[in-house]
Amino acid sequence: QCWLVEDFVVVQECSRCSGFQVKTVVECFPTGFVEKISCAASKKDEFKSCRSAVLEAHVFWRFVGTMMCVAAVFAVLVVCRQRVLDRKALEKVRKQIESI
Repeated sequence: QCWLVEDFVVVQECSRCSGFQVKTVVECFPTGFVEKISCAASKKDEFKSCRSAVLEAHVFWRFVGTMMCVAAVFAVLVVCRQRVLDRKALEKVRKQIESI
């Protein structure tokens, strides 16, 4: 991998691996995306694994949406539980007042 030891130029931007590339190019395995680079000194063209900004943004927003849904569910649970506890406390106070 010449890009580890020498300067390189990106020939093809980060793109999703094709079905053929997934089976033949080892660099496709970690992320499913590769960019084609050309090393300056050795003049070799190689592939380099990369991360897609679009995919990363999609995963991020999916995570944010999931966390918002979870937060909403727990907020509803907290409100319901608080109402139950308030009702129990009022009932206890009412029973104490009646016993006087």
